[in-house]
Amino acid sequence: MTSPTPPPGPRPPKIRLFSRSSWPQARHLADVLRTETVGGVLLLSGALIALIWANSPWSDSYTRLGDVVPWPGAPWHLDLNLATWAADGLLAIFFFVVGLELKREFVAGDLRDPRRAALPVAAALGGMLLPALIYVAVVLTGGGEGLRGWAIPTATDIAFALAVLAVVSSHLPQGLRAFLLTLAVVDDLFAITIIAIFYTADFQPVPLLAAFAPIGLFAVLVQRGRTWWWALIPLAVAAWTLMHASGVHATVAGVLLGFTVPVLARRPPAGDQPAAASAEAGEGGLAARLEHRWRPVSAGFAVPIFAFFAAGVTLRGTDLGTLLSDPMVIAIVAALVFGKSIGIFGSTYLLARFTRAELDEDITWADLLGIALLAGVGFTVSLLIGDLAFGAGSTADDRVKAAVLLGSVISAGLAATVLSRRNAAYRRVAQRERLDADGDGVPDVYQHPDAR
Repeated sequence: MTSPTPPPGPRPPKIRLFSRSSWPQARHLADVLRTETVGGVLLLSGALIALIWANSPWSDSYTRLGDVVPWPGAPWHLDLNLATWAADGLLAIFFFVVGLELKREFVAGDLRDPRRAALPVAAALGGMLLPALIYVAVVLTGGGEGLRGWAIPTATDIAFALAVLAVVSSHLPQGLRAFLLTLAVVDDLFAITIIAIFYTADFQPVPLLAAFAPIGLFAVLVQRGRTWWWALIPLAVAAWTLMHASGVHATVAGVLLGFTVPVLARRPPAGDQPAAASAEAGEGGLAARLEHRWRPVSAGFAVPIFAFFAAGVTLRGTDLGTLLSDPMVIAIVAALVFGKSIGIFGSTYLLARFTRAELDEDITWADLLGIALLAGVGFTVSLLIGDLAFGAGSTADDRVKAAVLLGSVISAGLAATVLSRRNAAYRRVAQRERLDADGDGVPDVYQHPDAR
């Protein structure tokens, strides 16, 4: 006698791509995007000033300014010029904030949930691998010179991208904005790994091992809630100095320091919604407070100053035909414009196809195409990798700068064209996401997700 077939169990909920996150996560995202948008405008201003100055009759003074060495003869290879201090020193602040954001995403953000993390991780991988392959293929076709710069087009500049969105006044739905920020965060993680592994010169193990002593002391203090600036800042400077002396790019110290900071508040999360509770606890953690304190410094000062010293490529007397036909320039532009967009769009489409996931009702594939094109804006980290690959001020470095600028501008223009066509729909979604009929301070869509 055969036993009756048991009734089928409940089906797992269908995966929705680009759906809204929790209200605490959305509130944190809005704060981050607001700061980064202002920083992006300052970044663009710094880059524009550098380009104008570097191509003016006073271009020599721009070059001399970057070559100034504030303290010659300093120990531990710290006799660096201002341009190098901007790249190695100020960008350490940027990467410290990146470390804080990464830690928060893994502990209390979207990356803590494997189902939600799969999308930005897959998109970031596609947006890294395809540009690198395109770069290598084009450079090999042109003779093979410049292969060391394969990682240049793999990064996305979130500040530059948000400045573009501010210019076109695009009101992206919260799910798309969260995806863009998380994609950029994962992108930065891959870029940091690439820098640490592939762009380490003259490796010295003793200073590297010594760097973990101040990092460890920094970790002990922050884990115990001790935020004494007179202790933490000297420890961070010591870690940076030893990391720089080791040959590993000094900005890696910023990321490691950011990883040591606790995200969750000391009290246990309350409520019966784990994701929301963790995000609430994350808002009260030390990482959130330090990020709130240092992100404006990073976005409003460190990155714009770096852009000012890094973007000043001189085009006077340059044969533009020769420049635009250079294999390295073609490789970078093609990788940023086509590699990034196809890699991100294609990996997301394949993920949806094989997991049978569906887009959120407010999102279309055209929206994703606009975001994928926007990710081709690879400014800050791309210029940094170009410096590491070929040396600041070299002929190849000048070509890298011109190519990164050109590729980023083309990607930004294409993204603005695609996204602006749906701006009316974005505005309607944004109005719905702000509606708070009961006046409790939480928009209705975050309390009643099915309310539309």
